[in-house]
Amino acid sequence: MTATTGAAHPYAGTGAYPGSYYAASANPAPERPAVAGRVDADICVVGAGYSGLSTALHLAEKGHKVTVIEGARVGWGASGRNGGQVVNGLNASLQKIETTYGPDLAAKVGRMVQEGAGIIRGFVDRHAIACDLKPGNLFTAYTGKQMKELEAKQALWRRHGMDDHEMLDAAAVRGHVASDVYAGGMIDRSGGHMHPLNLALGEAAAIEKLGGTIHEMSPVTYIEHGPTPVLSTPGGTVHCKVLILCGNAYLGQVEPRLAARVMPVSTQVMATEPLGAARADALLPTDLCVEDLRYILDYYRLSADKRLLFGGGTVYGGADPRDIEAKLRPAMEHVFPQMKGARVDYAWSGNFALSFTRIPQMGRLGDNIYFAHGYSGHGVTGSHLFGRILSEAVHGDLTRFDVFASLPWYPFPGGRSFRVPYSVAGSWWYGLRDRLGI
Repeated sequence: MTATTGAAHPYAGTGAYPGSYYAASANPAPERPAVAGRVDADICVVGAGYSGLSTALHLAEKGHKVTVIEGARVGWGASGRNGGQVVNGLNASLQKIETTYGPDLAAKVGRMVQEGAGIIRGFVDRHAIACDLKPGNLFTAYTGKQMKELEAKQALWRRHGMDDHEMLDAAAVRGHVASDVYAGGMIDRSGGHMHPLNLALGEAAAIEKLGGTIHEMSPVTYIEHGPTPVLSTPGGTVHCKVLILCGNAYLGQVEPRLAARVMPVSTQVMATEPLGAARADALLPTDLCVEDLRYILDYYRLSADKRLLFGGGTVYGGADPRDIEAKLRPAMEHVFPQMKGARVDYAWSGNFALSFTRIPQMGRLGDNIYFAHGYSGHGVTGSHLFGRILSEAVHGDLTRFDVFASLPWYPFPGGRSFRVPYSVAGSWWYGLRDRLGI
């Protein structure tokens, strides 16, 4: 038997949700009990974010008895703080995957990565999840070069069986976004946006209705490997036959073999005051969510109560900026000068896990411990897809699991000590290219 040790997670503090718009507008949800004493489980999932919830819900729908262990509250991490955009694909483009790993693998991945949005819609429909789910997202281009990238993306996705994209010139974009900064764009009709924390809370409730159990405020401090993995928490232990690690950017050092594979990166979002229907609809007349094509991009959309939710920026290493509003407001007012002086009611930050290749990772540690992480900022759909694939593997079908588990992973150059400065340097370089339009 081998053992893995890790310090108790200090990341969650009291475990209360951060002061986000999503937390302030969340649907009512119970506080689930922490692990107390010994808990025996057939399948234990660590992490009640989208990866863990999707895995657990898919398994519960297949009839498995699942126990979910969460260090804070359901959806406390990136799953309850993100921009709420349902965007198809991975951070790494299918073109990069094809160039790096060949057309056969790209074809397999291309067939899979379109599923995430459909999984979300299926959960929402089957389990009556109230999360303000709306259709459509818009990619915007600042330059002619970026428009060519969109045209190539449309052609590539068509090769993989997806034809929900519509190219727009600058005038057509203005019909969707009241801004003059864009050279054009592309709509993905199969994308969309929603209230991310309410989606997580609804998935958790669905797991429980199907007989699953969720323990909150139970950070894993120690994993004992073996035929029956044992997880230690401050209040007790969990003994399971199969363990699935879905902590992503918040797993910490509990499993060092995974910690070295990814780097936490924070991104920021703010929510304005309610704008009223007339003012909000003038900004985004068709109520699409929007993201641009720059390396460090802006993303924004309207909330159900007609606030502008505007996000962007990155901090490598996962630290929170000193003043989130000061960081994001210039970008918002660049896109929408008419928003100058608008009050900001909420501003928050959250971490995602960045992999060096920007391709999410999935695999096993031994025969009975599975993991998935590293969505690199495209986790809303990717995590739901990986949850389905993990459930298939545990249920006995490794076909799709093996596609991703076989992909090599690469460490950040310079190891853990230099991954932040390395990534900052790369970010500066690509940001300069964006500013120069090259």
